[in-house]
Amino acid sequence: MPDELLRPTITAGVDLSVRPWRLLPQAYVAFFGGVIAVTVIAFFNARRLGIDAAKRRLILLTGAVSLAASAVLVTLLTQDDGSSGLRVATRIVAVACCLVQLKLQQPMDRAFQLRGADYASLWGPGIAAVIGCGILEVGVLAAVAVAL
Repeated sequence: MPDELLRPTITAGVDLSVRPWRLLPQAYVAFFGGVIAVTVIAFFNARRLGIDAAKRRLILLTGAVSLAASAVLVTLLTQDDGSSGLRVATRIVAVACCLVQLKLQQPMDRAFQLRGADYASLWGPGIAAVIGCGILEVGVLAAVAVAL
């Protein structure tokens, strides 16, 4: 009978064959790609880290609330015809969203660091999210601005 002290607790429920991405580069995805891009990356990284479903839903909820906040800002700032602050405002919302999502991923990321394994590269998925989800977010926010 194995000793209870020697039972691995850090790897419980974690797929060790899939390596997660580093947390800090997700902020670059947020800055350049927006709320949708960082939410997609954070959600998939949470799955790679083995974060439970409740926290993954919280990551999605954070993204949805942040996208709604961006839509409100776009609506308010386009009424003034001063769209120079529009890009800055939406990027601030995206980075704030990212910070909340990073906080949710942090405990399991520390557990991954204790395993001593290397992280996967975020270059390919990050660029794809920035371009694909960034275009989607611009379309959604433009549709909101035109509709109101």
